[in-house]
Amino acid sequence: MDAQVVWVKVQNKLKQELSPAVFNTWILTNPLTALNDLGLEYHATITCPSAFHATNLKRNLDQTIKAAIQDVVNKPVKITYSVGLLNQTQPQQRQSTLKSHTNKLSDSPRVEDLFSEEIIKQSQQDQVLYKLRRIGLNPNFTFETFAVSTTNEMAHAAAVAVSKNPGRSYNPLLFYGTVGVGKTHLMQAIGHNIIKTNPEVNLVYCTGEEFTNEIVQAIRTKQAAGFKQKYRSADVLLIDDVQFIAGKTAVQEEFFHTFNALTQNNSQIVMTSDRPPSEISLLEDRLRSRFEAGLMIDIAQPTFELRTAIVLLKAKLAKLPLEIELAKEIALKITSARKIEGFITKLRSEIELKQTPLSADLVHRLLNFETNVKEKARYSPSDVIKTVAKHYRLKPIIITGKKRQKPVVNARHLAMYLLKKDLGLSLVEIGRWFGGRDHTSIMHAVRKIDKKLLEDYQLNEDINQIRQALRS
Repeated sequence: MDAQVVWVKVQNKLKQELSPAVFNTWILTNPLTALNDLGLEYHATITCPSAFHATNLKRNLDQTIKAAIQDVVNKPVKITYSVGLLNQTQPQQRQSTLKSHTNKLSDSPRVEDLFSEEIIKQSQQDQVLYKLRRIGLNPNFTFETFAVSTTNEMAHAAAVAVSKNPGRSYNPLLFYGTVGVGKTHLMQAIGHNIIKTNPEVNLVYCTGEEFTNEIVQAIRTKQAAGFKQKYRSADVLLIDDVQFIAGKTAVQEEFFHTFNALTQNNSQIVMTSDRPPSEISLLEDRLRSRFEAGLMIDIAQPTFELRTAIVLLKAKLAKLPLEIELAKEIALKITSARKIEGFITKLRSEIELKQTPLSADLVHRLLNFETNVKEKARYSPSDVIKTVAKHYRLKPIIITGKKRQKPVVNARHLAMYLLKKDLGLSLVEIGRWFGGRDHTSIMHAVRKIDKKLLEDYQLNEDINQIRQALRS
């Protein structure tokens, strides 16, 4: 393949991955001048104007450049960094390209600033971000952007410990909990920290579904050896939603051997699941025992205070100057960390795309839309009454009966509210579940709960916990 053609394609890739200063400084001034096909691999030569350029380029961007060239030529690549002047007999097209590159450099920093510590540091940061993207990690999922409270502080502490000492602290590490509690964020933060410390580490990230699909593809194409090499040679394996492999015999067999190979090599394994191993049906006992041999941490639903902190963190990342009172209102209405992130994204898009100023009215309008779009409930009126009764440590017959003590009345009103808001029952239907009560009594109860929700944080927490219990 022609070196010039390949280099143009490589530059197009690197321009998307690197900052303009780093791209202009380290890529445009150090071109690919030769590309030799050796059969199993290509030997690439990059010519640098000085030993200083060659040394820093190899130290800071070697893996990034190599990966970009390999993507273009579809073969392994070995790079040699030579020092010398560019060949004056190059084709006219190459001379023209280099001249164009030189003109672009006129917008760059002064020559004496091009190779400053700041530029070198930026290239190292770009290298980390490039590797994160190639692996599939979200650069925003870091420890700095993770809000900590009593519901997740143990998980956070374990994650930090593993990121500082992978393979030796808590191996394997398993986070479990319902959707939107931060399991994936914490696991990816571990990967982010490890790569930031050691960009050369062999870290593999996948979901249980991707692991399954790769096995099927490897068997179909007779590439099982490559699949095994990829996973069993990893220094760190992060696998999301590991419960997905349950019930799949061939997948569990391969994961069992992968798990053993990694633990024997002291490689770190971090997993997430929507439930503890003891509750994953169709999971083989030998895998269940290995999962349970490590550290398993349950991450609970975020509290109101934690949700408020999450709102403020996400708003800061989105560069939205959100006041704390508005953050509290969002936290009251939205109980999932993942849905909070989606709400902030929607809020930002309204501001940027529609040129709408950030205001309380805008937040209220979007919140009203959010809360009006409800999932179809999969539970019955009887389930609601039983769950409310259990939450308040009462018997269902007490809630639906005639007693007028304040705790009983509060629980009764809340059950009526959920039957109306979540199941959409008519006032008459709800009355039948409560001994034939008049529809005006039901309407009074619903309005009373609606009003209390605006100021009673504990009532909001009670409703969130009851709804979570119903969904699970």
